[in-house]
Amino acid sequence: MGMGPYFLLATLEGLVQAAVLTIMAAGLSLVFGVMRIVNVAHGEFVMLGAVIAWFAASLISGHPALGFIVALLVSPLLVGAIAYASDRLILKRLDYNPEATIVATIGLLYILQQGVLIIYGPDARPVEPPFYFTIRLPWFGYSGYKLFVIAAAVAIMAGIWVVMRKTRLGLIMRAAQYDRETAQAFGIPVDRVSAFVFAFGAMLAALAGVLVAPIQQAHYLMGADPLLLSFIVVIIGGLGSLSGAVVAAMLIGLSDGIMSMMFSPTLAKMVSTLLVALVLVFRPNGLFGKATR
Repeated sequence: MGMGPYFLLATLEGLVQAAVLTIMAAGLSLVFGVMRIVNVAHGEFVMLGAVIAWFAASLISGHPALGFIVALLVSPLLVGAIAYASDRLILKRLDYNPEATIVATIGLLYILQQGVLIIYGPDARPVEPPFYFTIRLPWFGYSGYKLFVIAAAVAIMAGIWVVMRKTRLGLIMRAAQYDRETAQAFGIPVDRVSAFVFAFGAMLAALAGVLVAPIQQAHYLMGADPLLLSFIVVIIGGLGSLSGAVVAAMLIGLSDGIMSMMFSPTLAKMVSTLLVALVLVFRPNGLFGKATR
């Protein structure tokens, strides 16, 4: 296979990584944009989504698609409920203080991680994809499921855009993001909006976990890489900027996928770190971020 087809394969792998990364980073960006807190437990919500996908695949007999569909429906709801309860029991009592919530979400990270270790065990376990078919290209065959992941990410991000820009709920969320005090003065229940946004961000992370589970193995320690990559995307794109998260996820996902296949994964991680450093030096607010008023 020549360089052209090899580059195409690397680009497709990069697009798959960018698709999953976009969903994960969108949840983290929404939480920071509205609540102004850094959720260090975000990667563990991705891990929960993947683990629940394994349970659904193992408990539901029949075609693998049945377990996958159940996981797509149940996983975001369960993870969202856990996040909502965490907000009400912990973050709200801390009055969403930025420093305190970082410590609190670190604690939540370890609680979720060790809880999954006790129930799920230490082994990495494969999750069967919901369908098997290969798209035949002139040079090679490519997984139809991976193309489905790309299409699903596009649909999810389009849905988020519609909610944020075309609905009353999105208007309330944008008002709370722009100025929490003024929004509260106009009767918007900012605390309840914050709880919903925290749960919604966790639901997006769980969706990403379900989608990535058939590509990777579900493991109780798998939340570290999603958390790191999500932070890189949010920093480059701009804290709280959804459009910035999409652009940065495409940039990081494509560069990481192409360089990992054509050169080495280590070089890909070095480039990502260099991009973060350059953005912090020349555009501290990110590519699409706005200076704090």
